[in-house]
Amino acid sequence: MEKDPAAIPWSETGAEYIVESTGVFTTTEKAQAHLKGGAKKVVISAPSADAPMFVMGVNNTSYKSDIPVVSNASCTTNCLAPLAKVMHDKYNMIEGLMTTIHSYTATQKTVDGPSGKDWRGGRAAAANIIPSSTGAAKAVGKVIPTLNGKLTGMAMRVPTQNVSVVDLTCRIEKGASYEDIKKAMKEASQGELKGILDYTEDDIVSADLCGHPASSIFDAKAGISLNDNFVKLVSWYDNEWGYSRRVLDLLSYMAKVDGAH
Repeated sequence: MEKDPAAIPWSETGAEYIVESTGVFTTTEKAQAHLKGGAKKVVISAPSADAPMFVMGVNNTSYKSDIPVVSNASCTTNCLAPLAKVMHDKYNMIEGLMTTIHSYTATQKTVDGPSGKDWRGGRAAAANIIPSSTGAAKAVGKVIPTLNGKLTGMAMRVPTQNVSVVDLTCRIEKGASYEDIKKAMKEASQGELKGILDYTEDDIVSADLCGHPASSIFDAKAGISLNDNFVKLVSWYDNEWGYSRRVLDLLSYMAKVDGAH
């Protein structure tokens, strides 16, 4: 197994588009090492500190063929961004706070142990609800520039293996009833965001969405509003399968754009 991406002879295999999913090479400088072996483009399947981030259905059309390394952002950003896009486009979001109730992941501990700077992150994943940080909400400001500085959030890591859920609480400038918001989400799910944003009025729980291909599944029955300008929205996502589908969609979109030049 080759650990140095620069030493992988991609040109010999015919591979042109590489998915960098080790979680190690997440900056442009590190990920572009794949290009030395003959790769043409690299998609980082994680957030990146400096690589351009693209979220399908939100800002993928800003991709240009001269960009060699891109990030598909995080699974949580892929869930939140379509939700935020609808709210901002329709009602002008003033500000918002997000919490993701997130299934545990491979970076967590199976039993209590040391965890460097994140003491709580060292507790047993399958036995605790663990407050954690996430850059997913702030990252939305990178893919929707008009929301930059208007969103932040946190995570709660919970003892489930898969499927997570976003809670977005926001203030909107243009007043709307919760019924109006439901209608807007449903229309978006059947229109410009079809396949990215889904809509349900079923009484679902997390296990029902394992294997769901959408980035974000708006739960119409779970949200609430305090008034026409302050609302809490709930949207689910399969943080493994749904995200993987978007990686492939981004690859396909990039190849289409690149092929046109």
